[in-house]
Amino acid sequence: MKVSLQWLRELVASDGALLEPEQLAERLSIAGFEVEAIEDLAAASAGVVVGLVQACEPHADARKLNVCQVHIGADQPLQIVCGAANVRSGIHVAVAPVGTHLPAVGLTIKEAELRGVASAGMICSLQELGLAQSSEGIAILEDLLPVLPPIGAPLGPALDLDDQVLELAITANRPDGLSMQGIAREVAALSGGHTTLPPRAPAVAASPLAVSGNAAAAMEAGGLFSVTALKDVKVAASPSWLQRRLELAGLRPINNVVDITNLVMLETGQPLHAFDREALAHLAPGPADPAQLGLRQGHDGEKLLTLDGENRPLGPEALLVTYGDQPIALAGVMGGATEAVTADTTSIWLEAAVFASEAVRRSSRSVGLRSEASSRFEKGLPRENTLAAADRAVALLQELAGAQVEGRWCHGRPEAPRPPVVLNRDALHNLLGPVLVEGEPQDLEDSRIEATLEALGCQLEADDDGWAVTVPAQRALDLKREVDLIEEVARLVGYDQFDVHLPDPLVPGGLDPSQQAERRLRRALCAAGLQELSTLSLVRAAPGRIPLANPLLADTGHLRDNLYEELLQAARRNRQAFRPDFWAFEIGRVYLAAPGRDAAAVDPATIEERLLLGGIVCGERRSERWSSSGKPRPPGYFEARGLLQAGLQSLGLGLEDRPALDQGAAPADLLHPGRSAQLIFEGRPLGWFGQLHPAQARELDLPDGTYLFELPLAPLLAAAIRPRRWQPSFAPFATVPPSERDLALVVPRSVTAAELLAAIRKAGKPLLEQAELLDRYEGAQVEEGCCSQAFRLRYRAPDRTLTDGEVDAAHQKVVTSLESRFDARLRR
Repeated sequence: MKVSLQWLRELVASDGALLEPEQLAERLSIAGFEVEAIEDLAAASAGVVVGLVQACEPHADARKLNVCQVHIGADQPLQIVCGAANVRSGIHVAVAPVGTHLPAVGLTIKEAELRGVASAGMICSLQELGLAQSSEGIAILEDLLPVLPPIGAPLGPALDLDDQVLELAITANRPDGLSMQGIAREVAALSGGHTTLPPRAPAVAASPLAVSGNAAAAMEAGGLFSVTALKDVKVAASPSWLQRRLELAGLRPINNVVDITNLVMLETGQPLHAFDREALAHLAPGPADPAQLGLRQGHDGEKLLTLDGENRPLGPEALLVTYGDQPIALAGVMGGATEAVTADTTSIWLEAAVFASEAVRRSSRSVGLRSEASSRFEKGLPRENTLAAADRAVALLQELAGAQVEGRWCHGRPEAPRPPVVLNRDALHNLLGPVLVEGEPQDLEDSRIEATLEALGCQLEADDDGWAVTVPAQRALDLKREVDLIEEVARLVGYDQFDVHLPDPLVPGGLDPSQQAERRLRRALCAAGLQELSTLSLVRAAPGRIPLANPLLADTGHLRDNLYEELLQAARRNRQAFRPDFWAFEIGRVYLAAPGRDAAAVDPATIEERLLLGGIVCGERRSERWSSSGKPRPPGYFEARGLLQAGLQSLGLGLEDRPALDQGAAPADLLHPGRSAQLIFEGRPLGWFGQLHPAQARELDLPDGTYLFELPLAPLLAAAIRPRRWQPSFAPFATVPPSERDLALVVPRSVTAAELLAAIRKAGKPLLEQAELLDRYEGAQVEEGCCSQAFRLRYRAPDRTLTDGEVDAAHQKVVTSLESRFDARLRR
């Protein structure tokens, strides 16, 4: 947003010192409107004065040159050789004497001699003054100014070249900052002044606009759609003051009708558009009728020739204003060229509307076009200001184009009045603390709070506890809560004005048990050799994924539903960069549609957000190769599985593996069917672990020894924070020797070592100290359908050496339990 200081001074009555460019830029930046640049236009005309061409004679040796005698108020006129075709005696011109620098063309004027004739200055064109892109001749002041300045006077003020322009960066939550009135309110609040805005124009009486069906719904989605009919319009060039204001704001003057709509947009923030009514009448039978207007989405194959001369293909995301169901404008973005106002236009429809910000954003992106109008609609506009802006434009059209009003038609959704926002005095003081007044901390005075909010246009009704604040329409989108009002007070008073203080009451911070457990898990996985990653939660489209309503890129237009895909892609990128060892994990959230619901049309309130732990072990990771004679030695299945177990052991948790991949298992064709397992936690399926399927490994150019795991984290953390789960406990050093027994069993192949170990530990209490698996064998020496598993059991009593009889009794108890539960038998 480009802000002219001269225009701003007309809208704000305040201390002049604040409106100096540097001070104002600093205050606005601190308040949240970053000033990106300050353009001083006075430099473009510094040294240029008003001159009168007293005589103009052709150059004796150059047919296209003239020798001019120019009076600039000095004792003697300047002799200047000029090559412009429109120079003549008796006209007032812009003169740059010797020594003047013209930054617009990068030229410093020096004494010169042209074809033997001395020249002591330069008669300037608009281009050389930075007022035009190109010029066909010199600037003749009689054609530019209604009142001529005195001869020899500086020319800058007469051409508004003594102005300064601030370029502001407007954030998405402050659409009011895209209007001069919004910036004026901000400056008034910062300076303690008040606004001097133009009086509200007389309102035009409105009638209902006869629309129905989809058009009515689309208009109600935005809030309001109106057209005002005007006749006897005289299209001409705009007055110079109007053209200059548009140019300083970065807009190109077109004609008085279009320029007025742009001026009102800059002034109020409300975009307007004028249609040539006679051109519209050719699109449908009969005279122009407002009932033929509509609002709808585009169709595939439609095209629209826009004002910039581009014939743009349309699609279902393009929001269109139509007449007789023919597209005439991209709603909120740009009008059509066929119905544009031209020099022959005599009657217009002035459109003033509020379109849904999401619809304008999608429409703008679908055609690859952004405009001054779309940048405002995308941030959201209050409908309360729409008709007031139209009335302002109507008044200017009557004044500058001789227009006469014929009528106005409106359609919109009914709006309930906004309730006031309650601002509690104690809440404000507790949150902001005291301000420093002459070095002493004091609570902010009520009068200053009231003055600050009233300068923004708020209406306050005081009570014993604070105020009931009625927020103005232009700030209704961002001032919705008490804390929003408190922030405005702090922002406009100045954050640097408040004293440093601690919260009251002062409560110590810290991590809750779940956060502590999660951090402990992260550290343990890193200690096991895995590197923590943080990948994007926005991914490409896939069946079942939830799409974003407003994606920035097609490849990041959906919410992820797993972690392993991005981990695999990260491993692939590392291998392409000749980093074959990639061990990593991520703790992140995935997003799932509720069961039975279509992900493409899911209600955000029904989205299930799930915290997962995912990891990958790809390639070998070691610091040397001499021990394997330079040959690779990637980790095996159980080594990779042990890395996950090492992390979970830090929380005192253990997972069992179940070969059958049923519920809770990995997606089909992701893992090797014979080298994968379902993870069981406290008897319930939780996640999965396994080797990447060979076909997937070949497709991703990853080694066969690539292992993945993924499991929900919430159940693990809930179990980890149970009392004394991973709290260290003291155990005295054993002073008596243990007794060990080996146990070899033949059991059905479906019986896992984890099941046997659990049964052994339970049956061996209280003398069994440790049990571990030694061997598992399937082969010719064991009957079909069975396997042999061997364990080593260690028995010990804390206070005495066990006798053989005690050990044998405890051992037999274990054997009996296994025989009864698993049909196990001792292997001979």
